[in-house]
Order: sequence, then C-alpha cells, then structure tokens
Amino acid sequence: MASHLEIWRPSGRELFSLTEHTATIGNTVSTGRTVTIGKAATNVVSIDHDATVSRLHAVLEFHGSAWSLRDIGSRNGTYVNGEKVAGERVLRSGDEMRIGKSRLVFWDRSRLDSTLGDEPTRSVETFVAPPRLTPRELDVLLALCRPLVSSDGFPVPASTRQLALELVVTDAAVKQHLQNMYDKFGIPAEGDRRVRLANEALRRGAVTLAMLRT
Repeated sequence: MASHLEIWRPSGRELFSLTEHTATIGNTVSTGRTVTIGKAATNVVSIDHDATVSRLHAVLEFHGSAWSLRDIGSRNGTYVNGEKVAGERVLRSGDEMRIGKSRLVFWDRSRLDSTLGDEPTRSVETFVAPPRLTPRELDVLLALCRPLVSSDGFPVPASTRQLALELVVTDAAVKQHLQNMYDKFGIPAEGDRRVRLANEALRRGAVTLAMLRT
C-alpha cells in the first residue's frame, strides 16, 4: 500500500510519495524504505524554511507492513498528535507530525482519493468532497481547528471543554456534534479523533485557513 506525507510549507501543501521515490544521501541510496527529514538539503524531505528544524531531525522507516517515526536527537523534539516521540512511533493514517514548527500529516493510500492515480506526485492538492454539515457542526469544526493557525509552536485542536466554553453549549452537546462528524468524515475509533478530524477537515476543504483566520 502506497503512503504519502502531506507537508505544509509557506507556499502551500505538498504531497510527497513515501514509496515512489529514490534518493541518494551521501553514499546511501534510499528506495522508499528510509526517509530522512531535516533542514539540510541532503535529506529526502528537506524542511529548509524552518529554523527550528535540526539538520537531521527525524527518520521514517518502513518495516514491511507499517511506517514508523524516530527522532534523531533533534534539539526541539518530534511530536505525533501533540505527544513527544520517545523511541519509535508506528504511524497510522491521519497522524499529525510536528517537526520543529512544521506540520506534516501521514496518509496511507486507502485514505487518498482515487483520482490521484498511480503517478508519483510531489506537489498535488488532493480533493475529496467534504460531507454535508449542519451550521452548528461547522461552528464546532471551526472552533476545533482554529488553534492550528495560532502562533503556538505545537498547536493542537481545541478540547471539548474549550469548545463548549467558546460556543456557550454543554460538553455533552459538543461531544454529540463531534461524534456526528467522526461518522461523516469516517474517522476511526482509535487514536486522537479530534486531531484526525481537524486534519481531515482541512485536507478536504470543509474548513480553510482563510475561514480560520477570520
């Protein structure tokens, strides 16, 4: 199964195929099983626009059935869904990674729209139409995603309590709206569902950065 990284850069989002690349790093040839991430241009994924990223920051490795992420002694750490990576972390589709202040999202092929085809792609905006939302669900979704455009180095989606306070509703009402959207967006039960919902909503255009900054 092909997997991709969604990389957020100042110029926009970039979709990078993890399994359809060949790169030479020093004397080592990478053929899709080891992907280095860092500020140096010699990395398979170079994040040269972010001063908080180490020259060699982290590495993704494929173990036959899954991809894992390891921090390589970076000065600012590596985070998955808001949690600092200690050792090695197996990735699931929709997991959000923070490398320095940069945001990357891991997707497997089953979560990408079939219109991508089999062509290896480095700069593609994947479009899958978002589900129909009620006005109140959209309010909850905007409030959930708004912290992602904050100046915080490691922003995470708003908590249930924060959502309830901002929208002046009960925690139970927020949880029901979130559950409805988990179902509509097809968010799996495991993992941090709020993070995955926020990522999926942004990827599919249910909310946009312009809407969040308004």
